Amino acid sequence: MPNKPQPASTQPGGEPGNPADQPGDIQKVITALASPVRREILGLIWDREVPAGEIARAFSVTKPTISQHLAVLREAGLVSARAEGTSRRYRARQDALRGLRAALSSPGKWSSADDLPERALSAARTKLVVVATAEVSVDQQTAFTAFTDPAVYSRWLGVPVTIDGGRFACTMEWGTHVRGRYELVCPPELIVMRWDFEDDNIPVPGGEMTGYLRVRPAGGDTGAHVEVHQLADTPAQAEFMEAAWTMVLGRFRAGVARAAGPGPAGLRSPRPKRRS
Repeated sequence: MPNKPQPASTQPGGEPGNPADQPGDIQKVITALASPVRREILGLIWDREVPAGEIARAFSVTKPTISQHLAVLREAGLVSARAEGTSRRYRARQDALRGLRAALSSPGKWSSADDLPERALSAARTKLVVVATAEVSVDQQTAFTAFTDPAVYSRWLGVPVTIDGGRFACTMEWGTHVRGRYELVCPPELIVMRWDFEDDNIPVPGGEMTGYLRVRPAGGDTGAHVEVHQLADTPAQAEFMEAAWTMVLGRFRAGVARAAGPGPAGLRSPRPKRRS
């Protein structure tokens, strides 16, 4: 029986009715991934949209060869393309690749090799990780600045924030004192922080927790994806961190566009930690 015709589809800014924007069959996907160059291309465009010319400059092969590789990836449904003037911009389709990774992962991938005497010479421990995310309508640089400029930070968080020499501090409207420092700042994408909090007094140094904040482009050049990975030692800590970071990123999403512009901070009124 012949295959039923598929309806035309339209990618944002893409080409209506292009079958290459639809997920490919498994054999096409496997064939596309057999090439090391195509795998390198996917890594290059994994989390950002890249012009075809920039992709070609990253490899020591001809532009026509790169165009052929991109065509294979599109045919397999592993990348999307958007026309911009006379050129095209490409981005990996992460969902298609994540599903494939789960399907093709070997059963023994996560089994450690035996007879590893070196393990006795070092130590390791496993911690819980809370992952919180938010999509915002401002661009990557604006979103990143909102976590490093104390005036902007204060406007969207709703309480005064200080950042001095990498050290940051604020007191939430219910009285919790937050103190910490930025261990690593890599604009416009990554902040590594260590921080702690206390309700009744200033946090005692030495008990800080580690968090990783990443800001990536989303929705072309008009939006950003913010993701926090927060380490925790216990399930109780993890539960608290989940509530804390979803609150913070919720305020960020609701207020960052307004906070990025001029105007007063619009601070929140003090209130008890627990509402009766």
